[in-house]
Amino acid sequence: MTFGTAFAMTYLWIKAAHLIFVIFWIAGLFMLPRYYIYHQESAPGSDEEKRWIDRERKLRLIILTPAMIAVWVFGLILAYTIGAWTMGWFHLKFLLVIGLTGYHGYMVAYGKRLARGERPVTGKALRLMNEVPGIATAIIVVLVIVKPF
Repeated sequence: MTFGTAFAMTYLWIKAAHLIFVIFWIAGLFMLPRYYIYHQESAPGSDEEKRWIDRERKLRLIILTPAMIAVWVFGLILAYTIGAWTMGWFHLKFLLVIGLTGYHGYMVAYGKRLARGERPVTGKALRLMNEVPGIATAIIVVLVIVKPF
């Protein structure tokens, strides 16, 4: 096996891992606000609320945060490998991923507030926030596939 062949195979495995963890991360970002909506609709201090707190914590710790870290690690390796820092489409993609990371952080913090009994955001606002990862993902997919600039 030549170096070029080995490099190409490694690149494809890294790209596959990146995409797999993107799917996990975005799926979790779709689920978390929905969990919060159901949590907010449960009676404060109830057994149901305690179950939602546990579900939310597990989603964050087992799926969301590890997937986000893997997305960043594999994504940065890919960006370096293909020289993406010089590509216009990548700059916008990178900005959107930073935005999704901030959204992730906000949602984690909001879950901790919910667990303390605070409910500062309405269910309607959470339903609107639930659209953020879908819109960002659609734009990112177009940028990566079409490379419009």
